[in-house]
Amino acid sequence: MIRAVFLDRDGVINKALVRNGKPYPPKNLEELEIIEGVASALSALNTAGWLLIVISNQPDVARGALDSSSVEIINDHLKKTLHIDDFRVCYHDDADLCSCRKPLPGSILKAATDYGIDLSKSYMIGDRWRDIEAGKRAGCKTIFIDYGYQEKHPKDYDHSVSSLFDATDIILGTNNE
Repeated sequence: MIRAVFLDRDGVINKALVRNGKPYPPKNLEELEIIEGVASALSALNTAGWLLIVISNQPDVARGALDSSSVEIINDHLKKTLHIDDFRVCYHDDADLCSCRKPLPGSILKAATDYGIDLSKSYMIGDRWRDIEAGKRAGCKTIFIDYGYQEKHPKDYDHSVSSLFDATDIILGTNNE
């Protein structure tokens, strides 16, 4: 079976726009800024044979603050620029009660089925409690990138780091099977 690293997008791959202590996604390519070290971290994971799948909530689409084509333009740019194998995006808000919206693990579970991924040997990396909770519910190891946002924090995770680069060191250092 295949090993994968599931990654949140905003705050893990690209900078989240933080306002009043809360993170928000970029609305267009002009606001998009890839975090320093991300390209080399993803390249190292790719070279080591990890499947890289972005699992992203984009509720601003359901809320009418952003259209899905803007999200897809950003994702297409990231896929062309970085070593990313797939994007799984949920455009719903909490009220929609959909299984693909983190903290529910639907997007991770569907990707695991589609690719034949062994979730027990895979990781979910995120900067918000929803990312970590979805990874736990799916049976992945979890790595929390803690930026100190002024919001709910995850209660349980396997590792806490300050960047994707640090998370990559953990994955490559502890999982060389």
